[in-house]
Amino acid sequence: MIPVFVATVLTMGEYDRASHAGHRRLCVAPMMDWTDRHARYFLRLLAPRAFLYTEMVPAAGLWHAGGERFLPFDPSEHPVALQLGGSDPERLSFGAAQAAAWGYDEVNLNVGCPSDRVQAGQFGACLMAEPELVARCVRALAGHGIPVTVKTRIGIDHRDDDAFLDAFIDTVAEAGCRTFIVHARKAWLSGLSPRQNREVPPLNCQRVWWLKQRRPDLEVVINGGITDWEGVRAQLRRVDGVMVGRAVVHSPYLLAEWDHALFGGTPPTRHEAVAAYLPYVERQRAAGVRLPAMTKILLGLFNGCRGAKAWRRYLSEHAPRPAAGVEVIEAALARVPRSRIAESERA
Repeated sequence: MIPVFVATVLTMGEYDRASHAGHRRLCVAPMMDWTDRHARYFLRLLAPRAFLYTEMVPAAGLWHAGGERFLPFDPSEHPVALQLGGSDPERLSFGAAQAAAWGYDEVNLNVGCPSDRVQAGQFGACLMAEPELVARCVRALAGHGIPVTVKTRIGIDHRDDDAFLDAFIDTVAEAGCRTFIVHARKAWLSGLSPRQNREVPPLNCQRVWWLKQRRPDLEVVINGGITDWEGVRAQLRRVDGVMVGRAVVHSPYLLAEWDHALFGGTPPTRHEAVAAYLPYVERQRAAGVRLPAMTKILLGLFNGCRGAKAWRRYLSEHAPRPAAGVEVIEAALARVPRSRIAESERA
């Protein structure tokens, strides 16, 4: 019998009454093909206080298609931010208004993605070269009742010294942005793939630390290369928050451990989190969502545990079947020994 775990999450009403202060101490990065609403729902079960971010939503797509396609989310996801990509102030203003109407807790502007496709749309990391335009975008995003933040890099191409970053931050902060999420690598705008841009340019955390020292009035969250608790803790001595990415989606239980270490409470075991996820999966299957969309985030849940390989194999082989439902997840879970996992999780 699968035990029942009751997740403690902030509903919309509760989060409206709560302060934003401290929630960005632990953030999950916006990641295309990863941080969709199903993944966010499961990550929230693991981590009641982490700040979650959507995949990047193009402001132009939202302008043309409306919110129903891009913006639905479950109330349990709070606190959750909508990340927008764009450089047209009018369309960004529309996007921020939509974010507010749908109940998001923050709207974030993407000034960090270096992909060719994003650059072709005139947004992402290439906007670092146009701080005045970014400032106009921030002003357009403001005024809709939710905080506006910017996710950026420490530089682009050969413009990656302190003076370049400082001038960019100062210009955008003057427009009203008080929170900057800074990937501690510069971006090469040509010659590297998005994946290479996450790995090849060296990390330079000192640049982000210096930004916080120089602008203590701003909230500075660091992103890039944070993969373990020691890294989280070390960064929080220097900056206001950390944003973690692929380490968490490939090994989701790390988020439960870090959330617990930072904010307290009792984290669910892996088995409990899966059990709490099943009613959501049933609702989404009834609405026509295919099972693989909801099991992708589960594949790495038991990494490092006995039975992890059997878990991954069973989900990978059986979830794609057209009629697959929660019984597939239950059968996969039965292949993971519980007793030893419970001992390690409660240690």
